[in-house]
Amino acid sequence: MTQEEFLEKNVFTGLQKNEVNDDYYFSEEDFSTVLTQCAYYGISVYDIKTIVDKDPYKTINHESFRKKATDENWYKREFSHLKHEQAGMLYAATYKVSKKLMAK
Repeated sequence: MTQEEFLEKNVFTGLQKNEVNDDYYFSEEDFSTVLTQCAYYGISVYDIKTIVDKDPYKTINHESFRKKATDENWYKREFSHLKHEQAGMLYAATYKVSKKLMAK
């Protein structure tokens, strides 16, 4: 199983995706579900990208906070900050699914 297949089957199932520049962007509600699933499976989240009206708005990276990509506290906290910063954003992230998890 590839990383993309794992994400489609276990994380993105039933969610509305918007593809922009080879990234899947989600509404605030759906992205919250994505992050919950990432925490459940222990999936690394390296950065969160946002767009407003298909224009890039902001990108944040785990290294800026000196946190591991698997530390759910960094991405949940920063997602909460982003939600209050600008209304109407769509969210995407860069993920890494471990080989061990994909082998299950």
